[in-house]
Amino acid sequence: MEKPITNPKIPKTDSIAELAEFWQEHDLTDFEDELEEVTETVFERTAVMTIPLAPQEIAIMEKIAKAQGVDLVDLIRGWLLEKIQAA
Repeated sequence: MEKPITNPKIPKTDSIAELAEFWQEHDLTDFEDELEEVTETVFERTAVMTIPLAPQEIAIMEKIAKAQGVDLVDLIRGWLLEKIQAA
């Protein structure tokens, strides 16, 4: 037996998991009357920077990150933020 058709509302949540589950089961065109155009920035992208390092420098940092149980990028970002805050 098929489920009865209902008029669900778009969830008002910040939970990515809840929203993903909702949109897996629904189609955007079913909610055209509820949509509104947003002109301001919703998600701000972070800048990405490339820093040239020697292979041995990367190897040392990878060992430090592993010893601390953190991702290499998180380790480096933490170091940079520490220096910025100390300046």
